[in-house]
Amino acid sequence: MSDKIKFELEFPIQASSQLLYQYISTPSGLSEWFADNVNSRGELFTFIWDDSEEQAKLLTKKNGERIKFKWVDDDDDQSYFEIRIQVDGITKDVSLMVTDFSENDEVEETKMLWDNQISDLKKVLGSS
Repeated sequence: MSDKIKFELEFPIQASSQLLYQYISTPSGLSEWFADNVNSRGELFTFIWDDSEEQAKLLTKKNGERIKFKWVDDDDDQSYFEIRIQVDGITKDVSLMVTDFSENDEVEETKMLWDNQISDLKKVLGSS
């Protein structure tokens, strides 16, 4: 049973979904905003920050739309993180939907972390 809390965040982004997909699905794209460096070998992605590295397994990937990872060190079978591109059918506005899991007392901190990451992504994209 999962003791983690699932949450979803929405970030409007001024960029085409095709461009956005490159930044969420490729090691070179992810290393522009998500981590200092990202390597992949098959389905295993290694995310490197200053003095730490974490490995995540690629669970699913849908071209132009979404990518879903699970941290290898996470014992919680239910948890994962997913980054999904959502395009409004009428306005064509693009949003990035993030689904993640966190311990009860770390939810706010994790949300802030995503805020910061996505803000870096927006800078890279030249999007306000």
